[in-house]
Amino acid sequence: MPVNSYECLFLLDPTKTAADMDGVKGQLHGTLEKYGAEILASRKWDDRKLAYPINGHKKGVYHLTYFKADSRKMSEIDHDFRLNENILRHLISVIDPKWDEEMQAVARDDHRFALQVMHEESPEGGAGAGAGSVPGVVPAEEGIPMDEGGEGRSRRGPRRSPEAEAGKE
Repeated sequence: MPVNSYECLFLLDPTKTAADMDGVKGQLHGTLEKYGAEILASRKWDDRKLAYPINGHKKGVYHLTYFKADSRKMSEIDHDFRLNENILRHLISVIDPKWDEEMQAVARDDHRFALQVMHEESPEGGAGAGAGSVPGVVPAEEGIPMDEGGEGRSRRGPRRSPEAEAGKE
């Protein structure tokens, strides 16, 4: 029985969750426990305006849940989530074992989670391009190569001179 760690992001109906968030959360947990899943962390993430209406709703409540479950039961869990009228959308992702501890630590720690959200939503992308920036991510203004005249050039590579093109033939 292969047991994996999963992250599930729910988009919940805001009219039903406003009246009874604990009841809706209980339904989500009940569905997972019905199939023998172990709930590691579960929390309301955010209330947001949607990019487009879903089932007539312009806003939604996001709820994030981390759990361990038998991988053979995932199709039944997914099916039950699709039948739940409180859930507008859901996304279940397998967590790579090397990130399992870190993901759960962020999910459980309110202060750490808030700092991560602030970092992601800041206009400079957090700490900026200095120390503390995300490795391997180059800010847009730094990622454009410059030619000799200081002008930005495209990412397709250097322009070839007509002489170089003629030498190829």
